Amino acid sequence: MQLRFYDTLTREKRPFVPLDANNVRMYACGPTVYDFAHIGNGRAAIVFDLLFRVLRHHFGAQHVTYVRNITDVDDKINARAARDYPGLPLNEAIRKVTEETYQQYQDDVTALGCLPPTVQPRATEHIPEMRAIIEKLVAGGFAYVAEDHVLFSPQAMNAANEVMPRYGALAKRSLDEMIAGARVDVAPYKRDVTDFVLWKPSKPGEPSWPSPAGIAVPGRPGWHIECSAMAWKHLGERFDIHGGGIDLVFPHHENELAQTCCAFHADRMANFWMHNGFLQVESEKMSKSVGNFFTIRDLLADWPGEVLRLTMLKTHYRSPLDWTLKSAEESAKTLDDWYAVAADARGGEPAPAAVEALSDDLNTAQMLAALHALRHEANAGEKTRADFAATLRMLGFLSQTAAEWKGRRQQASGIDPARVESLISDRAAARARKDFRESDRIRDELAAMGVVLKDGKDADGKPVTTWEMA
Repeated sequence: MQLRFYDTLTREKRPFVPLDANNVRMYACGPTVYDFAHIGNGRAAIVFDLLFRVLRHHFGAQHVTYVRNITDVDDKINARAARDYPGLPLNEAIRKVTEETYQQYQDDVTALGCLPPTVQPRATEHIPEMRAIIEKLVAGGFAYVAEDHVLFSPQAMNAANEVMPRYGALAKRSLDEMIAGARVDVAPYKRDVTDFVLWKPSKPGEPSWPSPAGIAVPGRPGWHIECSAMAWKHLGERFDIHGGGIDLVFPHHENELAQTCCAFHADRMANFWMHNGFLQVESEKMSKSVGNFFTIRDLLADWPGEVLRLTMLKTHYRSPLDWTLKSAEESAKTLDDWYAVAADARGGEPAPAAVEALSDDLNTAQMLAALHALRHEANAGEKTRADFAATLRMLGFLSQTAAEWKGRRQQASGIDPARVESLISDRAAARARKDFRESDRIRDELAAMGVVLKDGKDADGKPVTTWEMA
């Protein structure tokens, strides 16, 4: 089954052939750990977790390396460290902030059904690699030193008679368009307004390291150089897939591509660039000022992580996603059904129709159609039910048993199960003595509590009543 993915750089969907089928390598930009991650970050985590799972299915779990970085040097981190731990030395305060927020992120994306990446490198642990790349860029004439800064020159990149792509190729913009569409940092030491910082001197109260390129004063890296360094360290000069949100195409990924290609005199950094679309809330851009800004943790207080996961996977990853309450409610009902049918089945294989859909640029709409068809067949035999369950588990669902899922719903409802069971027992006694008025009254009382009864028979043909929340 041939994998095909859309490449942002070439603007085409084409067959995916790994550089090394025994070591398929992907990199996705991870969080800047200064606070709880918002649901847009959650979408990116889910999308590239799904891609990780698809690659593992095709090539084997031991043959796929997934790197998702952690940015732990940032002005917002510095500010929070000074605010929350004013009595500690700066580096110690920063470490406490990043450890805390990193663990929050890990807990949240794990609740969303995401597997841990193979490697989760921290930016601050890759300063030597950043300095090495910067030295290469200065030596190659693609970067220069000015007033204790090191700056990259897109003009020098485009003027070079080498194999590197033109600066702006990923975003499909000219230099003039990029100047007009970005907040450009104007500084007297820049040779050109498009030049961007690779390294800068640290201000008092900021973390610092020995500087590259012969600069005497200590400094800190620019944002873009971090991912180039971490990808190089863990995946090599060139790898298979680089992922992230569409908002990162310019300037972050454009600058990553430029730095890496110029440092190693290469025409590519990654063979495929994959980007997930924006996320809105109830058809509006998510914004704190509008009051519709939600963290993953906010939504996990109201919904199981698998409900959030399914809601986000219902929209193709490259399309804008509109998060709505109605869609989440529909996802919860779908998962209730899937758990009831498949959660306790074992031993199946992922359905070819679902795998084929995902192999076509993660076509989740077609994947869900295949799942719904399989669901309708699941009661026909144990093998089909097991395959349905195996498919759901490959996608990051069915992390609980059917009883655990049902119990969670009951607990969330605030209903006392013992009270429900007592009323059901009273109803059974009323029916046995043919007091149908009392039996109906008890059913109505339970219905008012949000409890739905299902009357049936057990394996011996004896009457049995089960219940669930409406």
